[in-house]
Amino acid sequence: MTDFRKKKIRLGEALVNGGVITEVQLKKALEMQKGSGRKLGEILVDAGMVTEEKIAEVLAAQLGYENVDLQNISIPQEVLDLVAPAVLKKNQVLPIEYAQDNMNILRLAMADPMDMGAMDDIAIITGCQVEPVVATPRSVMLAIDRFFGQEEVDSALEAYTKERAIEEEEEDAFSEDINNSPIVMLVKDMIEKAARQRASDIHIEPMEKKVRIRYRIDGALYEKARYDVKILPALVARLKIIGGMDISEKRKPQDGRITQVVDRIEYDIRVSVLPTVFGEKIVMRLASKTALNREKSQLGLKPAEMKQFERILKNPHGILLVTGPTGSGKTTTLYTALNELNTEDVNIITVEDPVEANLDGVNQVQTNNKAGLTFASALRSILRQDPDVIMIGEIRDQETAGIAVQASITGHLVVSTLHTNSSASTITRLVDMGVEPYLIADSVVGVIAQRLVRRLCPNCKRLRPATQDEVEILGGRPGDEIQVYEPCGCSQCDNMGYKGRIGVYEIMEMTPTLRHIISKNGMAEDICAQAVKEGMNTLRMSATQYVLSGMTSVHEMMRVSFDG
Repeated sequence: MTDFRKKKIRLGEALVNGGVITEVQLKKALEMQKGSGRKLGEILVDAGMVTEEKIAEVLAAQLGYENVDLQNISIPQEVLDLVAPAVLKKNQVLPIEYAQDNMNILRLAMADPMDMGAMDDIAIITGCQVEPVVATPRSVMLAIDRFFGQEEVDSALEAYTKERAIEEEEEDAFSEDINNSPIVMLVKDMIEKAARQRASDIHIEPMEKKVRIRYRIDGALYEKARYDVKILPALVARLKIIGGMDISEKRKPQDGRITQVVDRIEYDIRVSVLPTVFGEKIVMRLASKTALNREKSQLGLKPAEMKQFERILKNPHGILLVTGPTGSGKTTTLYTALNELNTEDVNIITVEDPVEANLDGVNQVQTNNKAGLTFASALRSILRQDPDVIMIGEIRDQETAGIAVQASITGHLVVSTLHTNSSASTITRLVDMGVEPYLIADSVVGVIAQRLVRRLCPNCKRLRPATQDEVEILGGRPGDEIQVYEPCGCSQCDNMGYKGRIGVYEIMEMTPTLRHIISKNGMAEDICAQAVKEGMNTLRMSATQYVLSGMTSVHEMMRVSFDG
């Protein structure tokens, strides 16, 4: 019989031999590992040198183990009943089945197939010999959530009900052993599951008899659970405590912030509490510090758009505006631009409300209206700090717009956001704010309007002929035959039909002709027509290209560019 416990390799050497990382990268990672108590694989993934999938692939090949996909797996109930979920989470392992024809050998999916201690633990608990198979840490934790999530929630709620029965008069939120109380576990578990499922928001919604939990994933809301409405007060109390809010105030809206680490990634969570007729509704917005610090290649810009983006950023002074509705990825684009400009010889200062992520080497200022630190007052102070690049979180009023224009004309590069629908309407919005057209023409160097569309799941998208209405929408002529893809849903995309999102851009670079139209107070339609003549792709045109290439669906295209 094979003894699976004897196999041992050095992960660093295996990755170098497999051509996945270089000797230099390994040396750097080993330096970072010294004294940290962390595993080498974690450090390599966090530093962006390698992906979890690549590590699993190399380990499986070098050890001669199978590399399994846990997303499509079904596990017999008798195997699920063998080990408690807490033990599985601690060791990042999941038993998946008994070996063929042998009930004494248990196949165990492992994030670290060389963890002898974890193998021993599972062998002792189950009384079986363990046969390791390899899976990524994220897929192991997601699968544990999928198979045991409801069971853990149910047991937490049961424990909470018993606790309330024993201590009816004592408020749970102030219980001494707060870190182990069932509600605390429930909140922690809810945030962990949302983060692993790539959710951007968690909605906790009181209804007449139930509390509904929904996650926003890739821009769409999905119901994930319903609990008895009796747990709402404790849930709200817990979130108010950790969010730094007033626990006794139940009639006014409140805002707070929470920081939580999930699978080694730090999430900054903004919490909003709003009184409704059935109780307080809570929305938590999850933002990982790493998500905003992206390479420009990850934005989803097409090659021609990338060249335009780079050309605009090369301007030594002027205003670059990024526009779009809430949740369209404007902040990510701005932070990417700042990362691009962030060199030793440049002084970058930002004024934001709130600061969304920390950027090394960038001076970030958070507005505070109570203390009189508004966008406008912060900007005036910033101009005395010898900046080269200024980032304004959002231009909200005439005063801020005026200072931004003056700053750009006096030799600074200003980047900011605005809530408008298209590049051309951004110019007319600035005019409406009271900025003179000739100043706008002189200062604006580029406008990027953007949206996010959901990507079709590559595993289950299905080709079909477009209807005549769709042909027309896609710019075809009557009678044209066009094939489009539609979402279906499979285990890889959690039956959503979509997986991830990609940016759709409309980039308007300023040209002498456009400056002339703007200074003469031209209409948005005239500005747009001239920009298209000079090669600009509108949001509708960019989204159409994604539909025709099979990246997204007609429905998604219509959602983001209805007025295009």
